[in-house]
Amino acid sequence: MRTISYFVGIAGILFLSLSCDALKGGVTIKGKISGAENLQAFIDKTIIGKVNVVLDKTEIDGTGSFKINFPKGLEAGIYNVRIGAKRMLMVLNGSEKEISIDGSLESLDQYSFTINGSPETAQLKDLIQGLQSQQKTANDVVTFIDQAENPMLGALVANMVFGQSPDYLPLQKKAYDKLVAKYPKDELTTAFGEFIALKEQENAAAMSQQLIQVGQPAPEIALPDPTGKIRKLSDLKGQVVLLDFWASWCGPCRRENPNVVAVYEKYKNKGFTIFSVSLDGLDDRTMSRLEDPSMASAYIAQGKQAWIDAIAIDKLSWPHHVSDLKKWSSAAAALYGVNSIPRAFMLDKNGVIVSTSVRGSQEIESTLVKLLE
Repeated sequence: MRTISYFVGIAGILFLSLSCDALKGGVTIKGKISGAENLQAFIDKTIIGKVNVVLDKTEIDGTGSFKINFPKGLEAGIYNVRIGAKRMLMVLNGSEKEISIDGSLESLDQYSFTINGSPETAQLKDLIQGLQSQQKTANDVVTFIDQAENPMLGALVANMVFGQSPDYLPLQKKAYDKLVAKYPKDELTTAFGEFIALKEQENAAAMSQQLIQVGQPAPEIALPDPTGKIRKLSDLKGQVVLLDFWASWCGPCRRENPNVVAVYEKYKNKGFTIFSVSLDGLDDRTMSRLEDPSMASAYIAQGKQAWIDAIAIDKLSWPHHVSDLKKWSSAAAALYGVNSIPRAFMLDKNGVIVSTSVRGSQEIESTLVKLLE
């Protein structure tokens, strides 16, 4: 038997429940799914830590059409539509009367379908498609969660997208507070609260093992910029500094760069700057595997050019860009215990670490404003 652990390629743990809202009449769920002819359609209820509960099922006819009626309606919550090995989530508010789904079985779990009668599911579909096409960023997700009128939808998205990221625990706690306000005794609220508590414990344990701790002076970094000039992190004392580890080849880094640029442009004349450490170049492990060691210099030069090009393309206009062009063998990365990127630290005006992981313009800005004040 399988517990809840599924979702269209977006990392996270699904936690779902029913509300205590009174039911208001019946609801019909119908669909026309090409490629699903003569299969069965299931509607499941899902709750964290438990197997899916099948609420009803029906045969799909030769045209790919099906219809399932719930005379007593369905309570507000999250439901699973399952056809064969494909599935999709529906977020219901309890007032729906008729929900129609039109799409293909092949792309059902990619949320490439049209849906009517369930506004929250439509919002979820649009968000997922935006993330898959990279038209929406992590910052867009933060805004979506903040503005979601249905706290179940906000909490679900917060957990699906950011469930495994300690950087976004404050956002998840904010979504949880909204759940508590509207559904204080709901199973979703309880499950989400337990999930957040577990992540806080895991985060605290991980932080205790980190090389860099909040409150300690930032270790010195002195590396060449693209022109060969040595730039030192300590030279920036007197300003609030975002110490940003990234690389031109890192997709998440490049998607995060617009957030970093936005904050820099807003506060660059108010005592804030950025010190960027690039993990471009060639690391020791890759170098040892080269069939022709003499090619190492060419690979390093290629990495340097990619770094320079990315700075220009992403409009990273601050002057403090450094790298030893050793990729994962970077001395600075080792010094700060960086084993994944993007990774950013925030330093106060005295060069003291105040945050070991900040992401997204909202989180960076909220931390920065406090330090500037």
